[in-house]
Amino acid sequence: MKMKTYYISFLLVLFGALSATAQTVTLDEQNRDAQYVKTICDRSQKIVDKLGLTDGETALNVRNVIANRYFLLNDIYEKRDAAVKEAKEKLTGDAKNAAVQAAENAKDSELYRHHFELESNLSLFLTDEQIEAVKDGMTYGVVKVTYEAQCDMIPTLKDYEKKQILAWLKEAREYAMDAENSNKKHAAFGKYKGRINNYLSKQGYDLTKEREAWYERVKARGGKL
Repeated sequence: MKMKTYYISFLLVLFGALSATAQTVTLDEQNRDAQYVKTICDRSQKIVDKLGLTDGETALNVRNVIANRYFLLNDIYEKRDAAVKEAKEKLTGDAKNAAVQAAENAKDSELYRHHFELESNLSLFLTDEQIEAVKDGMTYGVVKVTYEAQCDMIPTLKDYEKKQILAWLKEAREYAMDAENSNKKHAAFGKYKGRINNYLSKQGYDLTKEREAWYERVKARGGKL
């Protein structure tokens, strides 16, 4: 009986230690420019502030998870840029093109390998709904804005059509989160907006007429597009 008690105590201590380790996120700031670190931390904190977290330690860990994600993406793209620069300086013709493409492929491979880490790390501290909010914060809220605009433009959208639109926008968000700058993030959404337009046209909607009618409705209620 005494041995069983010791065993249970050992497990409790072990699980407690593992839990404490899992709940602590260190900011990956070593060997990085101090001003750059501050900029990224400030950007990450703005996302965290909108979550309404009441526990300071949790909020700090979430901020560090987000900031570390930005650091990782920056490292991946800097490595790609350095390889491309070297290829263009030292090679010519097909050899240069092949080296540039290899750098792009390596970048894509790294992005894919690390893509799911963000959501996994956030899940230690946040609910699914809060993780969605973080993703939206990292992509300028484009999913919500675009989805609501589509629904407002075409009030007769069926439920399954709305679900398809939202699913594609969330898929676009996954690509946008890994994009290297704001233009590339918006480009990721732009690609899927084109897919949505094609889908709606095939569903029988006249998008030109829908937009014109939408414009008049918005204008009538004192808004602008």
